[in-house]
Amino acid sequence: MIRATILAAALLMSTSAAFAEEPIVGNWKTLDGDTAVIAPCADSYCVTLKTGKYAGRQIGKMQGKGSSYTGELTDPSEDKTYSGSGTVSGNSVRMKGCVLKVFCKSQTWTRL
Repeated sequence: MIRATILAAALLMSTSAAFAEEPIVGNWKTLDGDTAVIAPCADSYCVTLKTGKYAGRQIGKMQGKGSSYTGELTDPSEDKTYSGSGTVSGNSVRMKGCVLKVFCKSQTWTRL
């Protein structure tokens, strides 16, 4: 009986860990004050603006886990796509877009 209880508890803990969301998933306030949603999509994480002038527009797609993600980010005002990265630290994420890995711009978003 005790062994079965321990086994059930271990199984429950491993199952809940398997369904834990990545730190980048959630709603984020952008530098402009808009809300961006980062959610799983296929084998990546899609970045979609939820509010603001470009609401409904997907502005990025990233892959990774933990605190580090890489992929592409689009500046919706210029309609240009850059190689990008996202680094999560607590309730903030630093989004960075680069051209030729030399000319980069970054913004820090906060979790809502």
